[in-house]
Amino acid sequence: MDMTLEVIPLPVSDIDRARDFYRDKVGFHVDIDQEVMPGMRIVQLTPPGSGCSIALGDTVWDTVSGPRPAPGSYQGLQLCVADIEAARAELVARGLEVSEPVRYAPDDGATFMYFKDPDGNGWAVQEYRRRAVEPLHRLLAKQAEA
Repeated sequence: MDMTLEVIPLPVSDIDRARDFYRDKVGFHVDIDQEVMPGMRIVQLTPPGSGCSIALGDTVWDTVSGPRPAPGSYQGLQLCVADIEAARAELVARGLEVSEPVRYAPDDGATFMYFKDPDGNGWAVQEYRRRAVEPLHRLLAKQAEA
């Protein structure tokens, strides 16, 4: 059985502010922004090149068992880029406050930078240089053929 992680609900306090932040400052594409059923508005955004989206919505949590997470309580969400310096330059040009890259080791995958959304949800951006020549979508296509 194949399973894919495709949507992560993200706790935010203001859907419009979060949508604008992720669209305008981080560069995510708005896939859905609508009331999907009476009283349930969903905003789904996808990072460029990603197969996984985030979903914003007050009532999305009503379909999940357990307590509703507090806005800003998610930490360690991670994006991957092939060139962290180019990614940082683009994000800064969009007006995003993002840390300087930190290289923890010389290995590919060991350089990170960080930012928070308006509610305090914390993101890491990992440089994975291999993605420049081996995009994830190609790897997944090869795996599907096998």
